[in-house]
Amino acid sequence: MFPYEIVSKFTETEMHLYRYIMDNSEKVMYMRVRELADETHVSAASIVRFTRKLGYDGFSEFKVQLKQASKEKTRTKTADTIEVLEEFFERTLRRDYDVSLDKAVDIIDDAQLVVFVGIGTSGILAEYGSRFFSNLQKRTFYIKDPFYPNAAQQFDNAVMVILSVSGETPQVILQAQNMKQYGSKIISITNSSKNTLAGLSDVNIPYFVTQEMIHETNITTQIPVLFLLEAMAKKTYNRHQI
Repeated sequence: MFPYEIVSKFTETEMHLYRYIMDNSEKVMYMRVRELADETHVSAASIVRFTRKLGYDGFSEFKVQLKQASKEKTRTKTADTIEVLEEFFERTLRRDYDVSLDKAVDIIDDAQLVVFVGIGTSGILAEYGSRFFSNLQKRTFYIKDPFYPNAAQQFDNAVMVILSVSGETPQVILQAQNMKQYGSKIISITNSSKNTLAGLSDVNIPYFVTQEMIHETNITTQIPVLFLLEAMAKKTYNRHQI
């Protein structure tokens, strides 16, 4: 309802109105324009101009959208993490994850360097994966900068482990394409097996949990990714133990 481009150009009076509405939205949605004018000490004409600046025909249409936004906010609830994880581990026991993990470990074992890649939350997990593998005596590197220069040209005999919920992030796809171009192997961990990154990968390990969005932000649980990273690291390490 309040695009940044418009809010950034508010006058002092409009900013005063904006702050009052944000702090009292539950009350404002039932007010008449004159009541809001009295509460904020702003003229009714200024309030109407304010709502039109936001793209509404007037105060009445603005209130309708304010009520709708309030309903959507009330409906927004996150999934129960325990239930989501129970479903994941139940599927893990039924699906042949060991086969996929073993294929990934075969590739990692032959590589001199493991490069972990991710952006945003996946970037934090890429750093964690790099550290965890390093703890188990594997040479690693991580990239969480989406504009990192072509990684494949800098590493010989490397495998890239790419983390992406959607498997469709353009910068991540570009890194995968670069690695493939220079003959490196790709292991991807994504939330599904039907995406561009999975198609580019030598091994794709999907975890299939319920995707969650809060507005435009993806909050899908990443605990399965931690599980899969640690499982791969331990399998790789254990191959060389008596």
